[in-house]
Amino acid sequence: MERGPVVGAGLGAGAQIRALLGCLVRVLLWVASALLYFGSEQAARLLGSPCLRRLYHAWLAAVVIFGPLLQFHVNPRTIFASHGNFFNIKFVNSAWGWTCTFLGGFVLLVVFLATRRVAVTARHLSRLVVGAAVWRGAGRAFLLIEDLTGSCFEPLPQGLLLHELPDRRSCLAAGHQWRGYTVSSHTFLLTFCCLLMAEEAAVFAKYLAHGLPAGAPLRLVFLLNVLLLGLWNFLLLCTVIYFHQYTHKVVGAAVGTFAWYLTYGSWYHQPWSPGSPGHGLFPRPHSSRKHN
Repeated sequence: MERGPVVGAGLGAGAQIRALLGCLVRVLLWVASALLYFGSEQAARLLGSPCLRRLYHAWLAAVVIFGPLLQFHVNPRTIFASHGNFFNIKFVNSAWGWTCTFLGGFVLLVVFLATRRVAVTARHLSRLVVGAAVWRGAGRAFLLIEDLTGSCFEPLPQGLLLHELPDRRSCLAAGHQWRGYTVSSHTFLLTFCCLLMAEEAAVFAKYLAHGLPAGAPLRLVFLLNVLLLGLWNFLLLCTVIYFHQYTHKVVGAAVGTFAWYLTYGSWYHQPWSPGSPGHGLFPRPHSSRKHN
């Protein structure tokens, strides 16, 4: 008969703990939501600035041109100096797949929420199809350049022995090495992805300014793209410091920049193109006319 109050006290304490945990969860969710909104607003304002976008192009050029000088001031045994490091295998080698996944989700949400039109959404997503074609075409062109400029060598303890085998296939089939001018495909791809993502993400500032729906899922997808853009910048810096020859990196970055210019800087402004980011998404202000 004396255990009733003890059990009641235990139930009361359990209810208080659950209430306290519920309150703590609500506070954490509020803090996370506030950080999400604040971070997305600031990142959108930063990426949406035309001046900063021009400076960003200068930053990428400086990374590729002067970044290799850092190889004399960094630890050559760091994990990023290995071709088999986690980031090189999981991210750099699949950079276009990561970019398409994250950026495709962002473009899909922004365009569809702004227009509610499937055709317009598909048109804007077609820019990623063009980007994939650019990536595949550039990769094949780089291999062709290596084939046309290369020669077959047999590695020996004393050095390399030149063979007269005419092409890469016969050279590799004989167990030798084919060496030609190798444009850095990683530098090309990371440069192209950086420019492409910065261009696409810049639309979010105008999207927010027009008061369009911007819930937590869209803001989270946007911030994930910003984080991926930051990762590409870091891995581009690691690539130019630790891998490839200098001219191979510069040529790769130059081709990536030229590919961006042909698409985002030129073709996408034409009416028979997929359209530039943000094209047709936001209502144009109507000019008021005075009637006599």
